[in-house]
Amino acid sequence: MSETLQTANIEQHAVKELSRKDANKVALGALIGSALEYYDFFLFSAAAALVFNVQYFTSGNPTAAALASFATFGVGVAARPLGGIIFGSMGDRIGRRKTLMITIIGIGMITGLIGVLPTYAAIGIAAPILLVLLRVVQGLFVGGEWSGALTLVVENSPLHLRARYAVIPLIGSPIGTILSSGGFFLVTILFTKENFDAWGWRIPFLISLPLLLIAIYIRSKLEESPVFRQIEEAGEIEQTPVRTTFKHSWRQLLIGMASCLLGMGGFYLVTTFCVWYGVNVLKYPSTLMLLGTIAAAVVEIFVIVWSGRLGAKYGSSRVILWGGIASAVVAVPAFLLLTSGNPVLVVIAMVLAVSTLSFPYAGTGAVLTGLFEAKTRFTGVAVANNTSAMVAGFVPLIVTGVVAAAGNHWWPAAAMLVLISIITASAGAIAPRFSVNLPGFKH
Repeated sequence: MSETLQTANIEQHAVKELSRKDANKVALGALIGSALEYYDFFLFSAAAALVFNVQYFTSGNPTAAALASFATFGVGVAARPLGGIIFGSMGDRIGRRKTLMITIIGIGMITGLIGVLPTYAAIGIAAPILLVLLRVVQGLFVGGEWSGALTLVVENSPLHLRARYAVIPLIGSPIGTILSSGGFFLVTILFTKENFDAWGWRIPFLISLPLLLIAIYIRSKLEESPVFRQIEEAGEIEQTPVRTTFKHSWRQLLIGMASCLLGMGGFYLVTTFCVWYGVNVLKYPSTLMLLGTIAAAVVEIFVIVWSGRLGAKYGSSRVILWGGIASAVVAVPAFLLLTSGNPVLVVIAMVLAVSTLSFPYAGTGAVLTGLFEAKTRFTGVAVANNTSAMVAGFVPLIVTGVVAAAGNHWWPAAAMLVLISIITASAGAIAPRFSVNLPGFKH
């Protein structure tokens, strides 16, 4: 019996007695942690477009300052693959639950420190250097959080319901977006621009600390994955999961990276870049762009839940395929609406673009975990997702530069969204033939 087949049999036996009640409990705990992760991570995204380019990077050229700010956003996701290797390997060797406690504490603490970091005006060049260092460390912890939460949820779900439960940690993304953008939206309304720039922007970052305590309490109540426990009891723990993954699952890594690209790179393009483009090029008020981001995130929650049901019925790889095609089709119309100058159409543009790319994003949970056997699943998911995130994190930087070279016209951004959509759709088309065969699980 091959090792892959043996591991699949162990996994099938471990989850056959699981009920929806078991899955619901774990999914809730993972969702809370995932929401905090995305809240902290997207705070930086919003701040990169609205605050950091002014408070930490000084330049007479607003575009140059924005490029420096987006580059800082990018170095955080550049650190994620290394974090994925570190914490993915840890999760496959010592357990999913222990690893997730480490990552959630790290993410929350770093976000709080960013909230008290002095600006360039206060400490000079040390300010942007410290901001970059904090962002890198945050990226390391994020590299293990999403992948671990997803793995824990999937391995606590009945096989035939995995696609439905795999989307629950992903709902943390729109929730985090709503909380982070909503936080900035409120402080921009409650405070004058002078007070917002001086200290008001720090409030959303500092709020992450009490949220962290809640997340730690809930996550401490979770039990270890039954699949990991069975593998541990059978003496099948993989001692070198990183080497094994790169040696035997490199094709799955490439497919996983491509399947994740639209859900992250496309999202950063429609939110981070479009917020900057709307405020600085189209001269829209920042409150309008934040409102568009919040509205898009609210709709995204329902799209993700619906996509989970579609994935359980038809297979998540098909959701990725057709969602990617839909995103490519609406890219140009969405940017036409965005540049219309009509506030209602601007919000509709962001909702439309985010909604379509949310279908393939929702499918990545089940597809990614299905690509790798249980012994190296945490590592495989972490490396694939976070390498894709590294590429995606530089999308705002690349698009900002290309758009500036094109005279600030929007068409290069739309073309980039189409390209990313096609790459992800292609991954959805070929993922099933490279996935682990688990009876009852529809790829």
